[in-house]
Amino acid sequence: MPQERTYRNRLLFRDRLISFRTIVKETDLFIRASMNLAARAKESILLHRGYIESFIRQHPDFSTSLVPLQIPKPVPGIIADMMDAGTGAGVGPMAAVAGAIAEHVGHDLLKLSREIIIENGGDIFIQTNQPVTIGIFANRSPLNMRMGLKIDCGGRSMAVCTSSGTVGHSLSFGTADAVTVVSRSCPVADAAATAIANRVKQKSDVKDAINFGKDIKGVKGLVIIINDKAGMWGDLNIVQLQQNKG
Repeated sequence: MPQERTYRNRLLFRDRLISFRTIVKETDLFIRASMNLAARAKESILLHRGYIESFIRQHPDFSTSLVPLQIPKPVPGIIADMMDAGTGAGVGPMAAVAGAIAEHVGHDLLKLSREIIIENGGDIFIQTNQPVTIGIFANRSPLNMRMGLKIDCGGRSMAVCTSSGTVGHSLSFGTADAVTVVSRSCPVADAAATAIANRVKQKSDVKDAINFGKDIKGVKGLVIIINDKAGMWGDLNIVQLQQNKG
């Protein structure tokens, strides 16, 4: 049975779009659109997963490398995006896989819905006509869901991706409760969040991790939360979230 990701009900605040979930193998997407596009989403996931799975059969190191790979192009678009994102952040291409799938499926669904939000394991692709607020899920931190990012797409897609050393199954060498990155590119935000989170093992690492992250091409802003400490940089609209009482 698929694992229920309860944080999703707290992560996205968007009342007028229809919500649905589409699962294919390890890919588990929570999608909001103007209509139920679950069947089309499944087709898109199968297509893009197919590109990745086929490429891994030809290049097994693509799935295991923790450092950037230089593989001669041309390659499928999703592969190129993952490789470029990994190279920019100094990590392996699979560090961008969730963000890449969210973005490529998102672009496919935008042909049928003018607004799309896709969450894939904490990595969010957004294209909406009005601003949307994304709460920062920080697990055990007292700052968990205390702040959010107000995202205004401005007619183009945006990405908000989060990596954590304390929640989730993705590989992380750090102990940050949340490293959230904002970018126009979901693969870039995903890879950058992973790379930055790897550098946060204690509170004193936050400043250096921010300095590292802000130099990654395509990163527009970032938030780091570890225990009760938060650091942030960039073009961010931070909002305080209301806490439920009782």
